[in-house]
Amino acid sequence: MNREQLLKRIDSAWTAFTESCAGLTDQQMLEPGVEGDWSVRDLLTHVSIWEDETLKYLPLIAEGGRTPHYAEQGGIDAFNARAVEARRGLTLDEVKDQLAETHRRLLAYVQSVPEELFATETRFRHRLRIDTYSHYPEHTEAIRSWRERN
Repeated sequence: MNREQLLKRIDSAWTAFTESCAGLTDQQMLEPGVEGDWSVRDLLTHVSIWEDETLKYLPLIAEGGRTPHYAEQGGIDAFNARAVEARRGLTLDEVKDQLAETHRRLLAYVQSVPEELFATETRFRHRLRIDTYSHYPEHTEAIRSWRERN
């Protein structure tokens, strides 16, 4: 896979994710129950957190380093709960701004790294995939399903 193909995959999944939220009022974005107790706002926070994690660990992976195991933090679910709760004090606008900025930084980072890091199924590309274009659709579908029920 080359850079352009990778960016197209990320963009396609990102566009679907952001479109799944389009037209929702602020009140709707705060309603719990979209995915478990989480609201759309919580899902936006969650996606932003994972893009932050990606930006934190891709440089380490690119240098041949190993990332910490989330099991050491109580597992993925515990990490997710703590991380979303830590951002609970942000306003919806701050969450949206943070999401947009984190995504912008992620795309800029992908543009800046050597293409050989993702030309084959490397650890780098694997981490990028699971935190972006394989991750967004999970929450896109949850939001779409929730919208259909409401």
